[in-house]
Amino acid sequence: MSIKRFIAACLLSLPLSAHAALVIQNWQTPEGARVVFVESHELPILDISVNFPAGSARDPAGKAGLAHLTHGLLDQGAGGITDTTIAHRLADVGAVLSGSFDRDRAAIGLRTLSSASEKSAAIDILTRVLQRPDFPQAVIKREKQRLISAIHEAEADPGTVASKAFYRAIYAAHPYAHDETGDPVAIGKLTRGDLQQFYRTHYSAPNAVIALMGDISRVEAEAIATRIARGLSRAPVVPNLPAPVAAKPSDTRIAHPSTQSHVLMGVVGMARSDPDYFPLFVGNYVLGGGGFDSRLMREVRDKRGYAYSAYSYFMPMMEAGPLQLGLQTKLEQTEDALKVAQETLRTFIAEGPSEADLTQAKSNLTGGFPLRFDSNRKILEYLSVIGFYQLPLDYLDTWVDKVNAVDVAAVKQAFSRRVDPDKLVTVVVGGAGSAR
Repeated sequence: MSIKRFIAACLLSLPLSAHAALVIQNWQTPEGARVVFVESHELPILDISVNFPAGSARDPAGKAGLAHLTHGLLDQGAGGITDTTIAHRLADVGAVLSGSFDRDRAAIGLRTLSSASEKSAAIDILTRVLQRPDFPQAVIKREKQRLISAIHEAEADPGTVASKAFYRAIYAAHPYAHDETGDPVAIGKLTRGDLQQFYRTHYSAPNAVIALMGDISRVEAEAIATRIARGLSRAPVVPNLPAPVAAKPSDTRIAHPSTQSHVLMGVVGMARSDPDYFPLFVGNYVLGGGGFDSRLMREVRDKRGYAYSAYSYFMPMMEAGPLQLGLQTKLEQTEDALKVAQETLRTFIAEGPSEADLTQAKSNLTGGFPLRFDSNRKILEYLSVIGFYQLPLDYLDTWVDKVNAVDVAAVKQAFSRRVDPDKLVTVVVGGAGSAR
């Protein structure tokens, strides 16, 4: 490793010191891209993330996997240079290109030193990848085969099988039912034209949210954001997804040669913008999000030994994401463990958390809050979320106060409004299986 690359690697791994209140700046480029920016000169680092509404929920009918494949191919040849050349040029300046993908969004990220020459070279690669993906035919064929093989291999994992079945059961015909990786048959039929059309439609300037964090000025941030947006298409903002409807209660049993049952239960939960966000979030810490302090863990694991762990969490998305409860247990204990988890949820909805449990939950959440944004990388992810979901710019500044404002009545009311234990979708993978 060269001295330059060694120093870069060391610097990029350093945590930031505790931040004062973050000053988040935002604006829109002339091309319509939304920008969020935090200026910080503590380290000679620049982090960039460019997010688009191009997740798996945007797959067209019959083309499940198109969004995932398109995102994965962006850096596999762009602007006339190969994926190998892209990797080498990034390595030469100690920069790192990354990506993230889920049901809502697809993102490309860059981490680079902020010195002029390194930064310029790294941003050149980023803009090539975002603005001029080549989608080489040979690479498309290779990646389709790789993705199809990975999907088939994942079918051996009962947890993956359970998760896919859970989303299908809870969202039915809604786009959130689409598996993030796609369908092997549909992927096999995708063409280069499909990828190009999806790219032009979704990876446009009006759809882009550009987050920047680090060692540059506002003027430099504006120039970088404009450079990124200017080379993107002008396709209009994609329409909002439909709001999910509550699923009918169901109980799906899937046979699998696993030694344990993988159990998932849940209902349609909340969106990022939900007014009940904080009561549901804090309440869930007591229910199943607080590890060994949670009700589910105490009832399922500590008192009865049915599982090593039991948990619950909300997955807020652009539209309402799920509330998911999960556990793994011995095949012969499945029904007992399932019953205890269901009764724990019912009791929590009916009674809410105790004052002591809620106080502990809020203390743990607020006490650990500074660790949520103690590095450039973590702050960048928050900026991306704030920008993409159009959350208030003071979201991080007011987070602790909003957590502390939650009381027992608010939790009980929010859960009663949003979670009906008689409408649970249940998926069990393991054993002989039998749909009920």
